[in-house]
Amino acid sequence: MLNLGVDLAIDLGTSRTRIFLQNKGIVVDEPSVITVDHEDNSIFAVGEEAYQMLGRTSDRFSVVYPLTGGVISDLGLVEAMITAFLRRVVSSKVSMPRAVACVPGEITDVEKRAVVNAISCAGIRKVCLMEEPVAAAIGAGLDISGPHGSFVVDMGGGTTDMAVVSLSGIAVSRSVKQAGNAMDEEIIKYVKRKYNMLIGKRTAEEAKINIGCVVKGMATGTHRIKGRNMITGMPMWVDLHSEEMVEPLKDIAEMVVRQIQDILEETPPELVGDIHDGGIVLTGGASQIVGMDTRIKVATDLRVIVAEDPRNCVIKGCGDSIKYIDKLKHPDGTLTPITDRF
Repeated sequence: MLNLGVDLAIDLGTSRTRIFLQNKGIVVDEPSVITVDHEDNSIFAVGEEAYQMLGRTSDRFSVVYPLTGGVISDLGLVEAMITAFLRRVVSSKVSMPRAVACVPGEITDVEKRAVVNAISCAGIRKVCLMEEPVAAAIGAGLDISGPHGSFVVDMGGGTTDMAVVSLSGIAVSRSVKQAGNAMDEEIIKYVKRKYNMLIGKRTAEEAKINIGCVVKGMATGTHRIKGRNMITGMPMWVDLHSEEMVEPLKDIAEMVVRQIQDILEETPPELVGDIHDGGIVLTGGASQIVGMDTRIKVATDLRVIVAEDPRNCVIKGCGDSIKYIDKLKHPDGTLTPITDRF
């Protein structure tokens, strides 16, 4: 359990929520899912337990993702989810710790305030926000404190956040709501269109993780999916090949590539020179899809590196910034507070 006074970091993601505990590392890494019992409007399950119920509940229960596109869509459910996760690592409500939380790069002040309120209502006595591209850069091991430009693309579940970072700040950034979840939806549509078969989000996500590919000829795996035949209504299965996955995923990959090209066009020439030397760093779970780095490399003619442990770069960078939480009211260039609440 968490000792009093120990600070923590929270990556409140659309697909997964991660909590980093000072001196212990990542202590929570679970789906951002919650199951509601409509009979008494109570919370029935949270996290992995709720995720296992996705698509398998009766009318009495609803399995909900309370975050959409990187922002809170149901404040009450997010508060309940965070509270449940914190109870697993916090031993007392008397003196709750302070927290650094990540947010997408281009959300509104109202959306930022919703994040602060949700975390504060769980008992955290001070919440400081930092932008995900900055956290991803730190978590990827980049030195962002000097006058040198680094280009980071964080491909999460709800959003793809990209930014050119220099002197511990963001020079140019872009946030698009085309990422892992959008890929799952496209896979569902593709299977429905080609095989007349209905599948759920979990099945689509498993296919993406196992055989996802955005460049033909780069992968040769197969993955069996099961669902319902739209014509007969009977159960059926299909073996998907990785080559097939290019069709549903290519448009999203191309959209990300175009956004990267747009940022490069907006970036000051000196920083573009730095990016030419250092390349583009990819973080986030969707960056591991086969061919994503190759597609970006071909379009930009730049070196593209997938960070080590890309799924956890944001939470690790956010956790590394905990040590600056006392200086947030007087930023030292390492971490800039968006807001805080005591």
